[in-house]
Amino acid sequence: MKESWSAFDTFEHHFRPLVVIELAKDAKEETKEWLTQRIVDKKKNGGAQLLVKPLVKEDGGKIDGNQNVYLVGASHIRLLLGAETVGLVKECNDNSMRTFTYSSRNTFKDFAEDNHDFLTMAERQYIIKHELENLRAKDERMIPGYPQAKLYPGKSIMRRLMTSGILLQIFPLHDTEELKKLRDTWYGQVKISYQPLDQIRCYFGETIALYFGFLEYFTFALVPMAFIGIPYYVFAWEDYDKYVMFASFNLLWSTVILEVWKRCCAIMTYRWGTLLMKRQFEEPRPGFHGVLGINPVTGREEPVYSSIKRQIRIYLVSLPFVCLCLYFSLYVMMIYFELETWALDFHEENESYFSKLMLFLPSIIYAIVIEMMNRIYRYAAEFLTSWENHRLESSHQNHLILKVLVFNFLNCFASLFYIAFVLFDMKLLRQSLATLLITSQILNQFVEALLPYWLQKRHNKKAKKRVYSIKVDTDLSLFEQVNLEKEMGTYLGTFDDYLELFLQFGYVSLFSCVYPLAAVFAVLNNITEMYSDALKICRVFKRPFSQPTANIGVWQLAFETMSIISVVTNCALIGLSPQVNALFPDSKTDLILIVVLAEHILLALKFVMAFVIPDKPRDIQIKLARLEFESLEALKQQQMKLAAESLKEETHGEKKMN
Repeated sequence: MKESWSAFDTFEHHFRPLVVIELAKDAKEETKEWLTQRIVDKKKNGGAQLLVKPLVKEDGGKIDGNQNVYLVGASHIRLLLGAETVGLVKECNDNSMRTFTYSSRNTFKDFAEDNHDFLTMAERQYIIKHELENLRAKDERMIPGYPQAKLYPGKSIMRRLMTSGILLQIFPLHDTEELKKLRDTWYGQVKISYQPLDQIRCYFGETIALYFGFLEYFTFALVPMAFIGIPYYVFAWEDYDKYVMFASFNLLWSTVILEVWKRCCAIMTYRWGTLLMKRQFEEPRPGFHGVLGINPVTGREEPVYSSIKRQIRIYLVSLPFVCLCLYFSLYVMMIYFELETWALDFHEENESYFSKLMLFLPSIIYAIVIEMMNRIYRYAAEFLTSWENHRLESSHQNHLILKVLVFNFLNCFASLFYIAFVLFDMKLLRQSLATLLITSQILNQFVEALLPYWLQKRHNKKAKKRVYSIKVDTDLSLFEQVNLEKEMGTYLGTFDDYLELFLQFGYVSLFSCVYPLAAVFAVLNNITEMYSDALKICRVFKRPFSQPTANIGVWQLAFETMSIISVVTNCALIGLSPQVNALFPDSKTDLILIVVLAEHILLALKFVMAFVIPDKPRDIQIKLARLEFESLEALKQQQMKLAAESLKEETHGEKKMN
């Protein structure tokens, strides 16, 4: 049974700051007073019932430049009640996983009234974020002090503040001691070991932990391909007849690793509790706009936008723009082939060491251009997807991912398909694949980790000088921490990281039979990627909010689609091999039919394997079924109890009448 909020005093004079709110420098006093009051008000009055205080000197004076920075926390009881509200799943004393309720708190493992570490810091910050986002307008029709910032009953206050430019940012604070421990065990020293995924999950949440878990799993999964690829490189460099077996192994490998990952993912997320979490009702995304109307599901007032208008924007603007970008990508590809022809002619005329190096120059230039085009297109795709005005964040993300994946796939792999199936030049295919893969890996490591880290270190030195130049009596370590972290860049999520792994998976699965060392370079890159990504998220960017998740989402489908394309590609490459062509010297039609038949058989085998390998291990399936059975039984008992009470009241009423 859910406890009543009014039964608890959730106020504490001293609290641990968990979240920072920064308002605009010109934010009006009445706005700040109204917002802080709404944050601390009791739930029954429409508040969040949290704790908030400004970043001030001990004597009560505001610090220059920090008048609009507030620290938000919550009492232990408030966080436990919030854990029930968001539906956190925790481990019970009988080792089962159940949704946490405050009334049954003593049945949960490691729970004690004085144990403030029962909830991880990531969970506590997620609860505060959830409560802040669910602060809703009651009778207010505007943000106090800003008549143009309209409100209506049920509108999220924090989202309106953000879209109006009054609220600059909300971010969770780092725990410096815990972060130091995590850094020491994670990337403090170079060693071959598993990543501390449980610690990463406790500190950064499930989304980040799942990404690093997938990165680690994918790296280990590449090791067999790398071991098999090395002898193929050493002993069969020019013998393309030998890559038939390698391509066949590639097909089975790409299917098995994705199916086994689902099982590994289920094991991790069950242990973390997110596999059992119920999906929250999705609110309109902050950037969504439209005329005020009534949501037929919730009955609340909210912006309404015509789906017909959205479809017109998608099909008459976004789709033609994407097609134009794809055409431009193909045009750049043809320029690359002209450069390849020029480099080859130059080498034939001037056979020297320099001319040999010049053979790699077009591929290197093309790889750099590809990376630049991918990044420029990403900004255009984000703008278009925002302009399409999707109501839900999930819909927004799915349309963005689709746009980006289609362009990146064509931009990165079109030249390889052209070389393989139009030019039939396996030597050039091997050279281009190697150059594109290695160049893109080096560029990504530099742009995503090394450059931001160097810039952040320079910025931190300047910020520290500015902090120490201000004479304050407050806790300098907290003051310095807040000021350093609020100036850090915002971590934009795992999108780019998964995209990089997706493209790498494409290089390995589509054409690695032509260049067997692709898996070797992928393993080496991923080992350094683990360290650079860990460094980036711990030192370069602000701490991201935890986001409970049960899987890697739409990326699982993206990787599975790539593996299906790899079946077609590898079957076609096998059909082009001299060994297979020698079997059909007179009839190419028979060869094509045999290759298509083999491709269909392998696709059927692939889908059979996906069906045979369960997504969840048997023991987890049993535990989930048992929980569902117990929930139904509990619901049945509750209904029977209510029916008995109703019958008792009716009988009692009849007796009175008699």
